Amino acid sequence: MRRLSPGLQALLTSHLRNGHPYGQLATGSGIGATTACRYIAGAVELLAVLAPTLAEAVRTASTKARVLLDAALLPIDRIAADRPYRSGAHKKHGVNVQVLADPSDRLLWASPTLPGAVHDTRAAREHGIISTLADADIRCWADEGHRGVKGTVRVPCRGRR
Repeated sequence: MRRLSPGLQALLTSHLRNGHPYGQLATGSGIGATTACRYIAGAVELLAVLAPTLAEAVRTASTKARVLLDAALLPIDRIAADRPYRSGAHKKHGVNVQVLADPSDRLLWASPTLPGAVHDTRAAREHGIISTLADADIRCWADEGHRGVKGTVRVPCRGRR
């Protein structure tokens, strides 16, 4: 298996953690912007190969008492015309990621991204999370954004405001 050199690890971490543009990363690393882009794309592909599939995550989840389902909106830079990426709930542009975690909050699986305008319930159904958890009979707790989902997924009761 290919491994990242310490320099590439620093470049990738800086980009993913801080969102620095390729030109800024390239200047700091003494390489060209195109090279920085290529290095980061290669490192992300390597990480994607190592990521578990939903089926693998469900196999791991079957050994747990329950799992947690949550959604996150990862902010992105978009112009106002890119309406599919605009989240009405968060009032900003982003991509929707569904996450399965164990009771100790360790990440089991993260979904591919969908535009930010996609509601959490629809995103969970599109990725097949709901049906996969139900087929494996795995109890799952989710947040308010997943209200209305059936199967083995449970959401908290609505309280008084």
